[in-house]
Amino acid sequence: MLAPQSEARATMSRRPVWKKWAGAIVVAAVVLGALALPPLRHPLALCELLLIAEPQSLPVPVDGVRQRQIADTWGGARSGGRRHKGVDIFASRGTPVRSTTPGIVARVGVVALGGNAISIVGPRLTAHYYAHLDRFGAFRPGDSVASGDVVGYVGDSGNAKGTPCHLHYGVYHALLWPVDPWPLLGDRRTPGERPAASR
Repeated sequence: MLAPQSEARATMSRRPVWKKWAGAIVVAAVVLGALALPPLRHPLALCELLLIAEPQSLPVPVDGVRQRQIADTWGGARSGGRRHKGVDIFASRGTPVRSTTPGIVARVGVVALGGNAISIVGPRLTAHYYAHLDRFGAFRPGDSVASGDVVGYVGDSGNAKGTPCHLHYGVYHALLWPVDPWPLLGDRRTPGERPAASR
């Protein structure tokens, strides 16, 4: 018959290896997740965003542009059999692009099709994607932004090179499912524009 200590050691040695390392695996997954998805570095801010109601209308993100000037190009044919997953907002190179919502910057960098692009996680964890930028604003992954903050400037980077300068703006529910942003652009003011004083 085994002594109690020997029996405990024998039981421990029969535990699957993954159980011995479960805690370390969880910590490593959280650290890697925070590095890959900077918003995870701010769990309280993410919880706050999750509780904020998703806006029923959004301001046009490009200074000086009204919704009536934007064509609803959602679903239009694109190269390689793709469909357009956003709207294109045409403006002069260097026109400020503003965040349509408060949120946390998820990604700032260069992507194959979008060129210079920034992604922001907003209310109800809806992602807002701003692409073909000429250059970025002052924000980095993990930074908080307010509605109206300048996140970049209109350009023609990525697969838009050589076309008229424009912003590709996309909205993704639950970070994954693209939705047509055009009907949401109901607020006629741009995010940086102050409402007219009442008379």
